Amino acid sequence: MVASLIVSSQLKSRFKKYSQTPLNSNLTGREVAEKMLHDNGIFDVKVLPARGHLTDHYNPAKKTVNLSESVYSGRNVAAAAVAAHECGHAVQHARSYAPLKLRSALVPIQNVSSRILNGVFIMMFFGAFMLPNFISFDLALQIIIACYAVFTLFAFITLPVEINATQRALAWLHSSNITSGRNHHQAQDALQWAAYTYVVAALSALATLAYYVMIFMGRRN
Repeated sequence: MVASLIVSSQLKSRFKKYSQTPLNSNLTGREVAEKMLHDNGIFDVKVLPARGHLTDHYNPAKKTVNLSESVYSGRNVAAAAVAAHECGHAVQHARSYAPLKLRSALVPIQNVSSRILNGVFIMMFFGAFMLPNFISFDLALQIIIACYAVFTLFAFITLPVEINATQRALAWLHSSNITSGRNHHQAQDALQWAAYTYVVAALSALATLAYYVMIFMGRRN
């Protein structure tokens, strides 16, 4: 929890700072994204604006790079870094990057696990005395462990996907001179702190899984 708060605070601080740092090339996030896609031979992916803050994402099903309004129209280091990172996922998709394919395959399983977990926790919330009417407490723990095992696997598979997208983004930003000198170090700093959030999420998922495993093992002993 402490690590998450520290990383989140640092990430917000840096993105606020770099959102006010002009980009030397003076391109908008949309222009950066379109150029990166075209430079990588990708012409069937659209760059679209998305409502909200930090809503940037790549949709492999619809082949769209969705950029939040501030990134889409921003002419700053943060906008360029985020736009390039999301296009990094589009490049991964075009190149059939294995970890991305595996993560995409796990999404339906993760969604089902979330619904199952919510059902179990609702029963436990209304009282442990209700639980035996449906399933035993040990079976409930086993279901929780199985669900968190899926979450943990998904979180750790996400790490190479996000790190690789950042590496692709930074390499292209440098080679295309979108960011240079101080601008490039700023973009690198912003994306590194964004990557730390995924590291914390993975460790958090692992810690939660270990917590429920220890409870289950304690009951068996």
